[in-house]
Amino acid sequence: MNRRERRLAARNTEKKSSHRGAITPAGLCEAALRHMLAGRHLDAQLCCEQALAVDSNCADALHLMGQLSFHARQYDHSVEWIARALRQNPKAEYLASLGDALQKQGRLEEALKAFDKAVQLRADDAELWKKLGTVLMELARSDEAVLSLQQALKLDPRHVEAANILGLLYFRLGRFQEGLECFSLSIDVQPKQAAALHMRAIVLERLKRFDEALADNIRSDELDPNNPETMNNLGHALQCLGRHEEALGWFDRALSRRPDFVEALGNKALALIQFHRFDEAFACYEKSRSLDPGNALTEWNHAFLQMLTGNFEAGWLGRESRWRTSLGMRDPKFSQPLWLGDSPLDGRTILLYADEGIGDSIQFARYVPMVAARGARIILALADPACALLADLPGVSHCLPKSASLPAFDLHCPMSSLPLAFKTTLESIPSTNSYLPRPADDLVREWENRLGSRERLRVGLVWAGNPGHTNDHNRSISLEAFSRILDVDAAFFSLQKDLRAADKAVLVEYPEIVDLTRHLSDFAQTAAMVSCLDLVISVDTSVAHLAGALGRPTWILLPYVPDYRWLLDRNDSPWYPTVRLFRQTETRDYTSVLDRVRSALLTEIAAKAAE
Repeated sequence: MNRRERRLAARNTEKKSSHRGAITPAGLCEAALRHMLAGRHLDAQLCCEQALAVDSNCADALHLMGQLSFHARQYDHSVEWIARALRQNPKAEYLASLGDALQKQGRLEEALKAFDKAVQLRADDAELWKKLGTVLMELARSDEAVLSLQQALKLDPRHVEAANILGLLYFRLGRFQEGLECFSLSIDVQPKQAAALHMRAIVLERLKRFDEALADNIRSDELDPNNPETMNNLGHALQCLGRHEEALGWFDRALSRRPDFVEALGNKALALIQFHRFDEAFACYEKSRSLDPGNALTEWNHAFLQMLTGNFEAGWLGRESRWRTSLGMRDPKFSQPLWLGDSPLDGRTILLYADEGIGDSIQFARYVPMVAARGARIILALADPACALLADLPGVSHCLPKSASLPAFDLHCPMSSLPLAFKTTLESIPSTNSYLPRPADDLVREWENRLGSRERLRVGLVWAGNPGHTNDHNRSISLEAFSRILDVDAAFFSLQKDLRAADKAVLVEYPEIVDLTRHLSDFAQTAAMVSCLDLVISVDTSVAHLAGALGRPTWILLPYVPDYRWLLDRNDSPWYPTVRLFRQTETRDYTSVLDRVRSALLTEIAAKAAE
């Protein structure tokens, strides 16, 4: 419709209205609203102007002019028109429109006031509560936003937008189960929502429900087949399921749509690493770094690959990016200077604090006496279960839980930064058979009595790590699978402190495994128990580090792509001389690993029998 035709249509509208005796501001506003809803904004504007020519204070016409300005993205004009309408009639509808315009301008506090007044006037309006919740979320007032959005859904349980926004808010707050419920509610009402399916898939991944995440991603891709974000997420779900070849194809599809997609490049690199295609993975990281030089996650993953392939010098430095990632390692931001080996320590007090897991604290505790040897007085801050274990390290003046108040100190250094401070290379790893304090004699005697006869080889078992670990699905093994080594003539003892539900049921079926873990109140107790064992067989967990640090014979079962500290293509560890590594092959199957462990165990049993 051209300009002349629109004017003719407007005149016809006026004529029709006049036959009804409706050439009034109210009638013109009704016509304007019909035009606006039909997308005929110029015609709507003409009707509003005519209404205002008759009555310059017509509130509905002023409000409609504000809405038309809003649709034209003229937010300043929108605010002016709606403010005039409100001076004539402070209706909830007008306040909501004012809030929308102010929110678009970034004037969030003013928008909040407008929505709050609107809700007070019309407390039974779900849409108004949704608007209030949205602006509260933008203001980072999360608790209030949750309450407002919950109220919107209480008033209208089928409010799709409120459900999606609340689901997103729950996701940001780490309340994944509640987020899942919101997105599921929304999708039940409107099944063909690509964006909601996309978000539900992400939440399902966080809940480690990878098959369901994959299904949602596939549905989202079918509805929106050109979205590289969904392609990337689909690939990541496949990656979590161990379907790395398929994952690579989806990452390539995402990158074909968006060649500068840094997250997809990073995921592709991780998939390539699974095939030991390290040169190609390095190339992905280099491209990613050129596109986004400050990307912390890229630096972190690049450092992992450098460390895994033996380039410790570059890797330790790259791992300092951990504070800037979203991986849960938070910089404590002490006011005292960070020490990285670059200043004297004589007579100064340094805080060494655990910044990663307990296994990392145990591994890097070897550096504590080296810091003390430089003349420092050491305060050690650790996770509670590790305090008793490491309190007696040489040079430690105070050892306390991280949750406790800290005494005064001059400098600080995270324990995971100590290898960087000492410029550790593959060749210069400080490695001795045992560097932890000897467990207390009385604890060792107690454990000797608990474990009973030494007639058979005593073997401690750990088959699973922390289920919250990002790589848990690759490193942990079910007890059912682990049981294939239990038919040999050895005495087995569980070191598995936290049992998963499925493993509890299996453990009952295997009386061969003696479970005394109720006595393992901290790592000092675990150290005493390990000292009484002949061998520890473990997946990659803190107990494996503990056994290695105590100099006990330790066999560690590793996935095809292990953590950086275990390196590649070797069955020993430069960190722990008494450790033997059993690696997955490219089949990524623990069955063959356990068969090799069983064979080696039979050899150990035969050697003990021959003594």
